[in-house]
Amino acid sequence: MRFFLPDATATTEFGVLLGRKLLASSTLLLEGDLGSGKTTLTQGIAQGLGIVDAVVSPTFTLVCEYSEGRLPLYHFDLYRLTTADVARLLPELYWEGVEFEPGLVVIEWPDRLPYRPAAYWDLQLTPMQDPEGRQLVLTPVGQDAETVTELQTQLAAQFTVMPEAAES
Repeated sequence: MRFFLPDATATTEFGVLLGRKLLASSTLLLEGDLGSGKTTLTQGIAQGLGIVDAVVSPTFTLVCEYSEGRLPLYHFDLYRLTTADVARLLPELYWEGVEFEPGLVVIEWPDRLPYRPAAYWDLQLTPMQDPEGRQLVLTPVGQDAETVTELQTQLAAQFTVMPEAAES
């Protein structure tokens, strides 16, 4: 589904809904250029989880862990890393819940991942002509159909759904 988010507040609110609705062991891959709203969306997710700590892009710490909410939030920023560097971080330990309590895993710059989890939510953020507006394309990969339908219904009730782009 494609959504129009007119400003940073709408982007935050979209994240809040995700934080309230997504289940433990959900992984969100946030794609988009610098300034497209990835960190703003993550701040909303944290609010939806009930996390009160300030959430900033973990560019120099690589992963920030927040444990005081409904679920833990693991926020990765892979911008400055190579694929080999990312592999050494062992991100799968977070999304598989092997060594870390299952929570929401949010990964900025997922193109640096050497591989992706079996199930995830791909969120593509693209700035639009409006100075603050952005398009967000939400694509479920490997998700339960009932979960997808329920989340899409809730999002469509609160946010502007854009028509799908015509294929050429």
